[in-house]
Amino acid sequence: MSERYDTGRKVRREVLGDAHVDRADAARTEFDAAFQEMITEGAWGTLWARDAIPRRERSMLTLALLAALGNWEELELHLRATAQTGASREDVLEVFLHVAVYAGVPRANSAIRIAKEVFAEMDR
Repeated sequence: MSERYDTGRKVRREVLGDAHVDRADAARTEFDAAFQEMITEGAWGTLWARDAIPRRERSMLTLALLAALGNWEELELHLRATAQTGASREDVLEVFLHVAVYAGVPRANSAIRIAKEVFAEMDR
């Protein structure tokens, strides 16, 4: 594997946590191995590894895009990651207020509902 892949694994663990990465590794098959390598190098080893903006802001951008596009499963994952990225719950609400204006109230409403469920789960 490449240095970018190694960096991606490190950053992915820092942002998503060991438990998530361990589950993803355990579920990896020959079928999706190339995809897992691509996102580890591209998303985590390239984009998330950049230091041009802090992880808090990168996390907020990610949440906004996922909510605006209706990618609910990934939204849940990245809501949980706020515990590592430094994005506060107040930050998350501000993100979804922006989503309401620029991507639509139904998307923001769904995102807020999911955030409430995820945060309640995290608090338990």
